[in-house]
Amino acid sequence: MKSWPAPALPDLPGRAGAITVADSSTGGPLTIEPDGPVRMYVCGITPYDATHLGHAATYVTFDVLGRALRDAGHEVRYVQNITDVDDPLLERAARDGVRWQELATREIDLFREDMTALGVIPPDHFVGVVDSIELIADAVRQLEARGAAYRIPVPENPTGDQDIYLDLASTPDFGDVSGWSREAMMEVFAERGGDPDRAGKRDPLDPLLWRAARPGEPCWTVDGIGSGRPGWHIECTAIALRYLGEPIDIQGGGSDLVFPHHEMSAAQAAALTQEPVFARAFVHQAMVGLDGEKMSKSKGNLVLVSRLRQDGVDPMAIRLVLLAHRHNRDWEYTDADLTEAQERLSRWRAALSGNGSAASQIVVDGLRAALADELNTPAALSVVDHWAAETLGGDTSEPTGAGVVARAIDALLGIRL
Repeated sequence: MKSWPAPALPDLPGRAGAITVADSSTGGPLTIEPDGPVRMYVCGITPYDATHLGHAATYVTFDVLGRALRDAGHEVRYVQNITDVDDPLLERAARDGVRWQELATREIDLFREDMTALGVIPPDHFVGVVDSIELIADAVRQLEARGAAYRIPVPENPTGDQDIYLDLASTPDFGDVSGWSREAMMEVFAERGGDPDRAGKRDPLDPLLWRAARPGEPCWTVDGIGSGRPGWHIECTAIALRYLGEPIDIQGGGSDLVFPHHEMSAAQAAALTQEPVFARAFVHQAMVGLDGEKMSKSKGNLVLVSRLRQDGVDPMAIRLVLLAHRHNRDWEYTDADLTEAQERLSRWRAALSGNGSAASQIVVDGLRAALADELNTPAALSVVDHWAAETLGGDTSEPTGAGVVARAIDALLGIRL
């Protein structure tokens, strides 16, 4: 699947130091120390509605992380999936009276447009489930062969094909990713796509690997499994292992994916490879709220990137809204956020438009230090704010400083000025 055009990435003098991230699995900082290219997997969208600020926050966060890692001299191999067949997509298509393929294509195209406008560097591999059926099915076959999966009959299936589940009893480290208790898992499993009450399951938390075909649902016929489609979690396990190998360095996504999605993805990987570590670091974007609730498609309380763009909002102002908040702390969007971002963008541009500026190396060093400290983007913005205030206040001691600062803001924050 094609991604979107890559923005130019300016070169900066020198190199950043080691990059530290907030690791959700331990609750503490972790320094990225790859043994080769940094291998980063970030869970993509289910394309049944347009990109809202919560989505955009996730992809901007990992875009900034990728920029910081590249600036530190690392090669970054980045993979992102697209869940282009799943229950929410099918339900929305049925509600709107459109083919699910048409809905997915339309929303993926809009997502590409939003990412391009926001200056997000595209993944090296942008991988849809529909294009990965055989890859995912092979992972399911391997799990069955290892005795880590089991089948449950499906009365609605006319050919006798069965649902296939992972047996969590085969993964003794289950729970290490989230650190959640079983009781906490059970409280949210059903509302986050699980089926704890499914008759025949060995454990209510066992995740679905393969859903046997039901009347009216899309399905694919694969050798050794029958007709059906992949479960949600196995797609990311199979795609990550195929394109990045194990262990990956960074598993990323929204904080609502910690459980069950990332927990299950890691459990499936452990059952497939017999290796205890799926990802060295689990990094998550906190939730963005609106009017007291998490911004989400299911609730419909959305601020859409495409709508803001249609209203004439500069995409760089949208990006600044997102960068003004720590990525691992929940926050609530208000119109004041956008006003502040627009004013900040105007100040920065004004400071860059004159003859000469305040010292530039302080900005480069400050941006690098802030991002190396668990992606402290608010601190990074403050560094540029201070430089802009000094420059606009009359400090024009460095004749070529504005050009260096503009390149640093572009390369590290993704703000094109």
